[in-house]
Amino acid sequence: MTKEFESQEKEEVTLENTGTGEAVIAFAGNPNVGKSSLFNELTGMRQHTGNWPGKTVSFAQGTHLFNGVNYRLVDLPGTYSLLAHSTEEEVARDFIIEANPKATVVVCDATALERNLNLVLQIITINPHVIVCVNLLDEAKRKHIDVNLEKLQTLLGVPVVGTSAVKKEGLTSLMEQVALAAKGKVTSNPYIRQSLQGFESEEDQVAALMNRAEAITNEVVTYRDKEYDKKDRMLDRFLTNKITGIPSMLLLLFLVFWITIEGANVPSEMLASMLFSFQDKLMEWTTIIGVPTLIQEVLILGVYRTLSWVVSVMLPPMAIFFPMFTLLEDFGYLPRIAFNLDKYFQKAGACGKQALTMCMGFGCNAAGVVGARIIDSPRERLIAIITNNFVPCNGRFPMLIAIIVMFFCRK
Repeated sequence: MTKEFESQEKEEVTLENTGTGEAVIAFAGNPNVGKSSLFNELTGMRQHTGNWPGKTVSFAQGTHLFNGVNYRLVDLPGTYSLLAHSTEEEVARDFIIEANPKATVVVCDATALERNLNLVLQIITINPHVIVCVNLLDEAKRKHIDVNLEKLQTLLGVPVVGTSAVKKEGLTSLMEQVALAAKGKVTSNPYIRQSLQGFESEEDQVAALMNRAEAITNEVVTYRDKEYDKKDRMLDRFLTNKITGIPSMLLLLFLVFWITIEGANVPSEMLASMLFSFQDKLMEWTTIIGVPTLIQEVLILGVYRTLSWVVSVMLPPMAIFFPMFTLLEDFGYLPRIAFNLDKYFQKAGACGKQALTMCMGFGCNAAGVVGARIIDSPRERLIAIITNNFVPCNGRFPMLIAIIVMFFCRK
């Protein structure tokens, strides 16, 4: 990125976030806590994406009208920390500090509060205008987990609101706190903020934040069913076991590929039949109106035929593969794959997260390359990007089959 372009982009984002008269509200949180679902419920279709200057990681922006006032909501990338070990963490930290939002809403998972409080405490140390949104209360209720929101608010020294984004519960209460924050009526307890600052090293800060998060969780969270996560732990032991982990992973991935290939056959054939039949119609119509043969061959037999082939071959597998891949992510299986393969990838100078980008590459190499941003190390990220090109995506399979037939098959 050139300096001129970077300067123009920074000016555009700054004007967009602070010069419109709208109160800017940042939404932060760990991955998979329902942050984006909450953001989507509040903004609806009034949203778009953009990049923080100098960064390739995008965040979504949208507007929400509440009590006659328009608020600009910014959905920051999911991150576990603000200590800037990855691009996502840098983007979240830089936006909270430099964009100076009126308030930062930190979305937490009610079923895993201790893990989420680490980020909450970090943000409280750098921004006095923090609202904690404890989401997924319906999921916590299903698992017999009770969260004392009032006590949590007292211990954190900031407003705490309980929500369930899927059921659209608690959104009004959240926006009421946002409205108060926009008027400067929401600030964190200065004594609590001071107790979280002033550590000599990053290790001391991390240890202190983790201890504080654990202590707060023990006071506000009650587990009516002490073995609420017994099934999850049993599943973990099976999926990450040295003996059963790798075979179960291969079996599941084979199942995903088999469903993708078999399921795509019928829609691919239907699309090809429809698009190529329309090609014949185009040839007839252009012949009737006297279009020169050269133009017909270039536009119809060249451009249109190629486009039809790409759409019919690539679209159905991608429409099946990526939703299934997303389901695996929602079920929490992808981190287990990275854990199982991390030791083997490290022997090759890479890391286990590269396995996820390679799996994505089977659907589309472009998605696999973009997905490499989850890898923290620049060297390992570059390795993942380069080697992903050797993964045969579904668009390359027809080409590979054609090459094999032409050069290696004998009649």
